[in-house]
Amino acid sequence: MDMDLFEYAASQELPQQRYAELCAIVNHNNELYYAKAQPEITDAEYDRLYREIEQIEREHPELVTPDSPTQRVGNDLSEGFRKIAHPAPMQSIDDIFEHKPGQGETDAELVEFYQRLGHSLGQAAPRVTIEPKIDGCAVTLLYRNGTLAYAATRGDGRTGDDITANVRTIRSVPFALPAGAPALLEVRGEIYMPSADFDRLNAERDADGLPAFANPRNATAGTIKLLDADEVARRPLRFLAHGLGVYEGPALITTQDFTDLLDRMGIPRNEPVICADSLAATRAAVQQVNILRQSLGYGTDGAVIKLDDFSLRDSLGSTARAPRWAAAFKYLPEQKETVLRGISIQVGRTGVLTPVAELEPVQLSGTTVSRATLHNQDEIARKDIRIGDTVLMEKSGEIIPAVVHVVESKRPAGATPYSLYDAVGGVCPSCGAPIAQEEGQVAWRCTNFTCPAQAAMRTTYFCRREALDIENLGGTVAEALVNRGLITTPLDLFTLTLEQLGELNLGTDDDPRRFGEKNAAKALTALQKARTLPLERWLTAFGISSIGTVTARAVARYHHSLEDLANGAFLKLLLTLESGVEQFNALNPKSRANKGMDKDDLLNRQKKLRTELEAAAAGFAARGYVALVADGANKLKFTNPLGSVSTHKLLDYFESAAGHTVLSTLARLNINPVSISYVENMNQQVEGALSGKVFVLTGALSRPRPEFEKMITAAGGKATGSVTKNTTYLVAGEGGGSKRDKAAGLGIPVIGEEELLILLEGGAL
Repeated sequence: MDMDLFEYAASQELPQQRYAELCAIVNHNNELYYAKAQPEITDAEYDRLYREIEQIEREHPELVTPDSPTQRVGNDLSEGFRKIAHPAPMQSIDDIFEHKPGQGETDAELVEFYQRLGHSLGQAAPRVTIEPKIDGCAVTLLYRNGTLAYAATRGDGRTGDDITANVRTIRSVPFALPAGAPALLEVRGEIYMPSADFDRLNAERDADGLPAFANPRNATAGTIKLLDADEVARRPLRFLAHGLGVYEGPALITTQDFTDLLDRMGIPRNEPVICADSLAATRAAVQQVNILRQSLGYGTDGAVIKLDDFSLRDSLGSTARAPRWAAAFKYLPEQKETVLRGISIQVGRTGVLTPVAELEPVQLSGTTVSRATLHNQDEIARKDIRIGDTVLMEKSGEIIPAVVHVVESKRPAGATPYSLYDAVGGVCPSCGAPIAQEEGQVAWRCTNFTCPAQAAMRTTYFCRREALDIENLGGTVAEALVNRGLITTPLDLFTLTLEQLGELNLGTDDDPRRFGEKNAAKALTALQKARTLPLERWLTAFGISSIGTVTARAVARYHHSLEDLANGAFLKLLLTLESGVEQFNALNPKSRANKGMDKDDLLNRQKKLRTELEAAAAGFAARGYVALVADGANKLKFTNPLGSVSTHKLLDYFESAAGHTVLSTLARLNINPVSISYVENMNQQVEGALSGKVFVLTGALSRPRPEFEKMITAAGGKATGSVTKNTTYLVAGEGGGSKRDKAAGLGIPVIGEEELLILLEGGAL
């Protein structure tokens, strides 16, 4: 058998070991896919892992537990939303897969499903329907007496998130049904984003300096979980119904009765729905859907086959996670061969050099593909990709072109292994500066902070909402500013005039497009405001490796100004304490490594080192960051509040030529960022109504959480993010399920906003 290293390693494991590993991987990716909309693996990779779990369970049924991925519906529950119990379980659907040619009938699993359905019903040819499988987010709409009562996500199948406010922004969803509506109608379907609208949304995000979404499904999942309905309204979401939940009204016998009802009620539905009353007709309909779905204008990845008769559906019932009367036939990603003409190099915001395959154009999943990212040198080496190779291409999730593998039998004579470093001669293709690899990383980076390629991306990042929030200066404008020679670094934005910005050509010389005075005025106003933004926002804008918005806020708590931070004294102290505590613990007489050494000598060296560490920390003692905690006999514990990696990155940045340039430029521009969250004395105890009490906030509250946290801190209390045995109260709004459960388990009281306000005023509960 031909198997790669990973498959071979898996085959050597005991079934229970492999089963536990697979369940952990799949459950982890379920969390990323459903709850966070940030999958780490492709659908095809996920399906392969899931099928392996099913195979092990067939061979070893004793391993199956209620927590197995095959026994559970994917969970998309999120904090911040009210929870709604589904009146009937909202299940998933079992997948059946198309096989590659040469492995028997390509639709063998479809044939097996249809025949199993007939056998269960005692019918040779049960009547079924076939429709496209929409690649969106499952939701349910419940109408009472013709009025939309609520909309909810699938959640864990029993309970979903209330997303009514967000769904009300989708124009295609009716709030009220026409006369003759059933007393109770629960419609289940998918919220999705049309492909063309998705492309436009990503273009707008690029112009606004925001990161692009990976695919329409991720964009949709992220959108419906936004707490700001106004922002949701700006996203191009659509809804299509495909299923029935609870229902009180005239009898519905078949799918046609259901679709007729949807049409009368003005509820948009999935189309086409093809009826078939034989195996041959079912197979033909599945292939017909495969052709039709290319022109639907939204993502699909299969065809759903359902038993047509509703009463027969009820007789078959369901498993713990899916109905027995339906299945989703998953098509193989369309794959085609083409020739790799060359490899170009893109330089990103942080200077990373990304290799891109330049391909002989090929039609794939309805679009022409001529380029595909190769990610990095390691990926090229792993697949042994060479210029001139014939490569097999597919679209991951029908969106992102990817090289599957090289067709080695068609490799041209003389094709040599590709080296990114050699291809660019060891220098950045944009600016000619040397490139380097950081230890432990696969990426090659340009070392020049003023690299033009980085300038556009850095400027886009610099202007985004989480950084300096400079209106109208997104990706397109940033590129034009760099290409027209108006800026070489983001800080050059502060030297621009109204005339320069207004006359900026965003188009080409042959087809000019002016930025305009109105847009220019808005940008200059935002730039003026940015001068006074706090240190944490400026730290985010600098784009320092490992320093995102969360870390930037933490750093600002420990430094009152940029000058204080750039001085580096506190950062150096943190690293001194880290290494010193490590040395101290290495001198522990009880350590096996010190066996046979003079105990008194070790203790004396420890004592001397501790004295030195405490003396070094004395200047910062008031800040309360330098506590050396005794951790058992002759051992110390020290936790770097900024993290070791972030501390090193900050020091390196402000000691570099790039950092010095930034500081001198800011001084010349008379910009002096200061922190608004700096706490001068972390050891100082605020006395107040909440002294000694620890609070955790969860769920949807009437005000932003930071506002409540400030109120708690000002009253002497402490606000933390996790429920522990030391928590005094859990303050819960709508939702907050997991923290509520943990609080209940620890016996911690759960209170609402009103009770918190009583405590803040000195009252008692």
